[in-house]
Amino acid sequence: MNATQLFIVLAVAVLVLGVLAALVISARGRALPPADTVDRRLDHMREHPEEPVAETGEGLEPVLPDAGELDEADTDNETGLDVAEQETLAPEVETPAPTAGRLTRLRERLSRSQSSLGRGLLALLSRERLDEDTWEEIEDTLIGADVGVAPTQELVETLRTRLRVEGASDPSRARAVLREELVALVDPSMDRSLAATGTDAPGVVLVVGVNGTGKTTTVGRLARVLVADGDQVILGAADTFRAAAADQLQTWGERVGVPTVRGPEGGDPASVAFDAVKTGKEGGYDTVVVDTAGRLHTKAGLMDELGKVKRVIEKQAPVTEVLLVIDATTGQNGLTQARVFAEVVDVTGIVLTKLDGTAKGGIVIAVQRELGVPVKLVGLGEGADDLAPFEPEGFVDALLE
Repeated sequence: MNATQLFIVLAVAVLVLGVLAALVISARGRALPPADTVDRRLDHMREHPEEPVAETGEGLEPVLPDAGELDEADTDNETGLDVAEQETLAPEVETPAPTAGRLTRLRERLSRSQSSLGRGLLALLSRERLDEDTWEEIEDTLIGADVGVAPTQELVETLRTRLRVEGASDPSRARAVLREELVALVDPSMDRSLAATGTDAPGVVLVVGVNGTGKTTTVGRLARVLVADGDQVILGAADTFRAAAADQLQTWGERVGVPTVRGPEGGDPASVAFDAVKTGKEGGYDTVVVDTAGRLHTKAGLMDELGKVKRVIEKQAPVTEVLLVIDATTGQNGLTQARVFAEVVDVTGIVLTKLDGTAKGGIVIAVQRELGVPVKLVGLGEGADDLAPFEPEGFVDALLE
């Protein structure tokens, strides 16, 4: 063997040894995970000694069942969880904030949103001389705040008479007179309690309204109000047309331990409502709250269907409360909605949402005057417990702060 051949043999030998060394190092690197990984796995094993382990190329890992071994009952059923299953699988239950004094706690937020109305009126009434131009400005301010023409004229006439007799030179007196008259317009004599419980059957609260008013969210928040007051509540997801409406409602219910009766998407809403009330009756619940699909008040067919939902429910139990949800920012358009809904389902109470988002707080006065039914609840924010029982005097005080 000459020198050239010997050199080639040695080179090949060195190359082979290098490859083998690299393979050994690589194998050892895979077999030995980093120290912190080992520590984490050992900690997991100590905390979960019941889990079997298997040795893998990544160290010790829990042995998980093969996907084919999972029982069908372990998978989510998007349309079919019954009440008992929901109660079993529900997440940790929250405790809603007490309802007493909610409006007081939220008053600062309300006063900021309404300041243009209350402060505007006070500024006008505090002028040294209340001439005709000033009274016209006061009238325009009230009408612009959606108080309505007839209530505005009554308020202006009463203020004129009282301030002429009692004197308007003292700003504090002008404020006191304005407060008294606004409270009278809001009418504290109206019964604002929720008829949420029945006698021989659960109370049935039917929640109605047009699209976009926050109706399903209101139903979820209402469940929290009732639970905070100690009622056993069940929800009926009769909005079967809007995608994920039932899921949204069930999530709200699960947060406070309230089950939801639901049906297939696109199913008959009257059937779902019937089943919800039947389940509530058989289960001994205090209250059934039924969410309905948002309906355009201009669509006669949809409004007729809403009437059908109410009739079908009453085959099981009387509807004790019909709450119409109105977006306070819609102003006078909300009155048009209210009129049509009242003709179809005999509205017994109003829920005003987004009241903190408008300076037109006069809608409270206008809608009560239009329907002859009270505002019972108001929404004042985005929080889960930002639905408050309406308190006339607290509302007026917020206007004037």
